[in-house]
Amino acid sequence: MRFQLTTGLAALCLAAAACTGANEPTPSTAAGNSSVAPTTTESTTTTTNASTTSSAPASTTSTTTSAAPEPIPSGELEIVAYPVPAGSRPHDVAPAVDGGVWYTAQAAGELGWLNPDTGETVHYDLGDGSRPHGVIVDGDGRAWVTDGGRNSIQVFDPTTAEVIEYPLPAERAGADLNTAAFDGAGLLWFTGQRGGVVGVLDPETGEMDVFDAPRGSGPYGIAATPLGTIYFASLAGSYVGLVGDEGEITVLDPPTENQGARRVWADSTGAVWVSEWNSGQLSRYDPADGSWEIWRLPGENPSAYAVYVDETDIVWVTDFGGDAIHRFDPATESFFTFALPHSGGNVRQLLGRPGEVWGGESAADQLVVIRRKAG
Repeated sequence: MRFQLTTGLAALCLAAAACTGANEPTPSTAAGNSSVAPTTTESTTTTTNASTTSSAPASTTSTTTSAAPEPIPSGELEIVAYPVPAGSRPHDVAPAVDGGVWYTAQAAGELGWLNPDTGETVHYDLGDGSRPHGVIVDGDGRAWVTDGGRNSIQVFDPTTAEVIEYPLPAERAGADLNTAAFDGAGLLWFTGQRGGVVGVLDPETGEMDVFDAPRGSGPYGIAATPLGTIYFASLAGSYVGLVGDEGEITVLDPPTENQGARRVWADSTGAVWVSEWNSGQLSRYDPADGSWEIWRLPGENPSAYAVYVDETDIVWVTDFGGDAIHRFDPATESFFTFALPHSGGNVRQLLGRPGEVWGGESAADQLVVIRRKAG
């Protein structure tokens, strides 16, 4: 595989040595843990921010216009907390195909699973030195984990409780793996923050390519558009990276300098939403014309961490400064704020399924979900 980096009109070809890193499946150990019943809180805060527009280089990404379902009104939603085993420090979450929720128990070096109906949790050991960060689910229900501690991609099959591990090349030690996403061709793209890398794994062959990202350390969140185009955010580099059809990377600079782009997510039109950590802003990039829009989060000292767009094109963003999850309606340009159940809970990532938005309060050892009020 060969990659090209483009910034404006400049281009640099980057070739990385391919690595076939598929190991034989190794069984994991499972331990059951029961948690107490979930707790519920409500929120009433609302606010509205104006938007600003700035021009940026247009990309060649195609977009689609599909009608999204009607969103659930904010007043009909509630936030519910589910405790997980002490010391888990849940970082990322991914709704499972069986109705449960996967989460990376980062401090424990384990992959967790929660049954929302009962509050029961099960943990699976990921091996010595494991420090799992991100988790996503494929079409077969397998959980794909980016493991910074083991410097590998781990795949957990819930039907067999076995793990397949794809280690990074030895010369890429200390990549500090962060997050992963599948593109439209089924390739798994991933980021390494401190190592300043972006990589791609072919699940069919086990072939892996890892190469230097623009501007060094910083690659963090990564996501695919509905058409399978990959974007990633660089926190230290303060840019959004667009991965082209041939693997070329185009650097997209948001209008705010040193904004600290942390995570990205795409809506149904292919527009890309960015959580800006340093600036406390939510921004939107339209690949159709290269334009940007920006909204500052509510509160005095917001710090935008995670961003997620649900099936109705409502945008959700977590705020460390406000101990909150904000719901943003692009149609009205208004925010509705859900206070976290635990002060300083620190929700670092969001992911959902129809009618639900999930996150992990990493500092409070619990998962949270925003959904329609019971009854």
